[in-house]
Amino acid sequence: MNSQLRLVGPLLCSAVWVCAASHAAAQSAYPSKTVQIIVPFTAGGGADVIVRAVAQALADTWGRNVVIDNRAGASGMIGTELAAKAEPDGHTLLGHTSGYPATAAIRKKLPFDPARSLLPVAMIAKAPLVLAVHPSVPARSIKELVALAKSHPGKLNYSSAGTGGNNHFAASLFASATGIKLTHIPYKGVAQAAIALASGEVEMLFASSAAISPQLKAGRLRALGVTSLQPSPLMPELPAIAKAGVPGYNYELWWALFAPAGIPPDRASLINAAVNKILAGGELKKFLSHEGAEPWPLSLGQLSDLLPKEIERYRKIAKAAGIEPE
Repeated sequence: MNSQLRLVGPLLCSAVWVCAASHAAAQSAYPSKTVQIIVPFTAGGGADVIVRAVAQALADTWGRNVVIDNRAGASGMIGTELAAKAEPDGHTLLGHTSGYPATAAIRKKLPFDPARSLLPVAMIAKAPLVLAVHPSVPARSIKELVALAKSHPGKLNYSSAGTGGNNHFAASLFASATGIKLTHIPYKGVAQAAIALASGEVEMLFASSAAISPQLKAGRLRALGVTSLQPSPLMPELPAIAKAGVPGYNYELWWALFAPAGIPPDRASLINAAVNKILAGGELKKFLSHEGAEPWPLSLGQLSDLLPKEIERYRKIAKAAGIEPE
């Protein structure tokens, strides 16, 4: 009897271990179903186009459907809230931009914690903005523009895609850094803001190269510089504003993937590795370059405190620029 117990005991333990291991493997298999990426903007916009390209590449890599769910509204906060409250199993992700911490920084209250409800799992790309002026503006350099603005305080108008957006923050930071006074004219979207500049309704605009490239090529706008600390390889003919008279000035767009807080670390690592591998490929590099952006692969460690730092940075910019919380 004792010998039978000695035999059955190890067999039962082995069976339990095998079942547990199989269950753990099933639990950790990722992705095990369609992956949904919420994009909190309308289809066809810059964020949607870039995240959609990454989604297709991930689908090819994983052999699973990766679908985009556009949930626009409230400056991106409607879709962001949906993602923040989703099941943290890695099958619902958020494709967002640097506009996320910018918007969060000037909101008095949100129905979720913007710094801790979401975890950045992969950085996709970054890009500088371009400072463009209407051809009628008698300034052909950053220094000449600053001198013009100082001689006519508040007379130069700049357009934006809306209060608290990247265009608004970049221009506000520029005004603060140079000690000039500019007048903000918000529009409903960057396309309208660019049209306003091209038609001469306003004198200035900070926008992505993709947003204003057609007007630049047609000569309806004149570019003076880029907002990155160094000249951009995407637009080598333009000087960095920081090197052309405004030392330290820096404002760059970025695109990233986020997951609900609580996602298992191994799944976050899988997503991060998959995106970084995709970014190393020539096809996506070429696509991003066409969109005026460059790949920016980062590790999970480099991304760990991204949101708290970015939100605090934007709060300081907003305070310095006099942008009131909404």
